[in-house]
Amino acid sequence: MTLRAALVGLTAGLLAELLRFAEPADRTVSRFFRAHRGLGPAERAFVADTVYAVLRRLRSLTRAAGSGAPRALVLAALARERGYSARALAEVLADGDAELLARVRAFDAQSLPPAERYDLPDWLWARLVAQEGEAEAAALARALLDPAPLDLRVNLARLSREQALARLGLPAVPTPHSPAGLRVHGRPAIHRHPLFLEGAIEVQDEGSQLLAYLVAPRRGEMVADFCAGAGGKALALAMLMRGTGRVYAMDVSARRLAQLAPRAARAGVSDIHPITLSGENDVRVKRLAGKLDRVLVDAPCTGFGTLRRNPDLKWRHAESAVAEMAAKQLRILRAAARLVKPGGRLVYATCSLLREENDDVADAFLEEAAGAFVPLHCGELLAAQRIVLDTGPRLRLRPHRHGTDGFFAAAFARR
Repeated sequence: MTLRAALVGLTAGLLAELLRFAEPADRTVSRFFRAHRGLGPAERAFVADTVYAVLRRLRSLTRAAGSGAPRALVLAALARERGYSARALAEVLADGDAELLARVRAFDAQSLPPAERYDLPDWLWARLVAQEGEAEAAALARALLDPAPLDLRVNLARLSREQALARLGLPAVPTPHSPAGLRVHGRPAIHRHPLFLEGAIEVQDEGSQLLAYLVAPRRGEMVADFCAGAGGKALALAMLMRGTGRVYAMDVSARRLAQLAPRAARAGVSDIHPITLSGENDVRVKRLAGKLDRVLVDAPCTGFGTLRRNPDLKWRHAESAVAEMAAKQLRILRAAARLVKPGGRLVYATCSLLREENDDVADAFLEEAAGAFVPLHCGELLAAQRIVLDTGPRLRLRPHRHGTDGFFAAAFARR
């Protein structure tokens, strides 16, 4: 694709909108592409890859460019992050751009303080260092700057992973931990692939897939995905149940939950029952109290474990959001726990990296439960599913160690 000044201008315009941080970046990008349907696949990829490169490296690129102007940041990302040569950029340069690019290429990012070098807010870097130690925090921060791979979950109720890999026709390998996972090289148009259209595969990070194996629903059981969102984990639970029993997909967002019906139809799943909740104390939750075998709570969180694919989150969330999220998570976990019957299993999970949203919430719940719930060992639960993972009593997934998004999970059993 030949680089054009107009395309660079469009990219800078989209970036200006993204830098307002008024909504999730993927929603803004989707709306932009709907408004610019004339862009071809290569042009769309250029725009998306460039703005996300800026969002990942916003602090260091701003320092390198000496400016936070969207056009300057776009040019800096093209030169430093995306590998465009001076010759490739020559046709799109305006007055002063050559000097900008010279400054950008000469900039030494190693001279920056760690938080800027790793492109994190100061407060988030400080929390990670306090929690993980500086060396581990640095390794984690570096991994979060890489784009996430494309992981697929094979619908094992329809075909085996080996059959899916043979039919995929794309460079891919089995994921190392999830028995249903495939990791695809590159970014093909997977949503138009025949396997996707027939419900044989779904896009789902391997870490998210492992949550379903941690819940480990049995055939014929009654299960709830309490914060179901668009239903990816509910579909994974239904797959493990092989079309038997019942899965309640619960969420407060009717918009997100509406995405589940077509996905379930594609996958040939009829045992999922979506329920739009008015809140964690919805009357329908009370009616199911003490009746469910397994309950998954993938709670709303800061999402810092997904920064590889959602880099805008580190700039959208203020430090005050952490305590607010933790309080909300504990309320949700309390409400979901009421659904679990004696002997049943409860799994609390987030895609956060922060102790305040993870261990602290799980510990507070156990203290409140006063013996009604007892902790289960996540490593042992996964080993029972023939999944060997270097985790302890609680699941902690990290991109630099496991190749997944950052995930946390704690499992409990009701006495």
